[in-house]
Amino acid sequence: MSDYAKVVVPGTPISKSNFKMVSKEGRFFLPKNTGSYSDRYDVYESTIALLARAQNPGVVFTEALIAVLKVFYKSEKRHPDTNNITKSIFDGIEKSGLIINDAQVTRLVIEEYYDKENPRFELELYRESQFNLDFTVYRRETPIEVKNYEPPANTKGKVSKKLPAKKKVEEDLKDKKRCEVCEKPLKNGNFISGNGGRTLICKDCFAKLR
Repeated sequence: MSDYAKVVVPGTPISKSNFKMVSKEGRFFLPKNTGSYSDRYDVYESTIALLARAQNPGVVFTEALIAVLKVFYKSEKRHPDTNNITKSIFDGIEKSGLIINDAQVTRLVIEEYYDKENPRFELELYRESQFNLDFTVYRRETPIEVKNYEPPANTKGKVSKKLPAKKKVEEDLKDKKRCEVCEKPLKNGNFISGNGGRTLICKDCFAKLR
């Protein structure tokens, strides 16, 4: 019985928390095999499942686990919220059969890094019966550069009083200049917006996804 497993998946992790759709009955669901943009999340989970199984042949965990997730983003300024990507990652790991249920992960550490040349995530799983997790928070002897964060421009329910709602959306769209699929710069009017203006796809990529 293996005590440890490691999964490495190339590419920037995908968060599906903000891309659910609502059925006529008011139930949330994520459609599959529709030929549309939302299929990329099902494909991503399947990719995780295939790589997890290929990298850990014959390994199946049935007990509680400690997980250490290291995420390496391509860009420091533009990437998904780290706390929102764990759902798609662990759904993929569960789909692989490496674990029985993502509820097995009782202790989770997430670390955020940047690697422009090789964005990826690395997930390490340890059997809790055989390993323990210890960490220490301490004051730095030499402070590092401060990294400040600002609220997103399109925060729900907080439209600027200085701009009409329509103008506010237009300003928000100008801040997002690249296609979510191919990451190429967007030209004026040459894109499709969705998800309340938070997702932008160039018309070329949109045509391919239809």
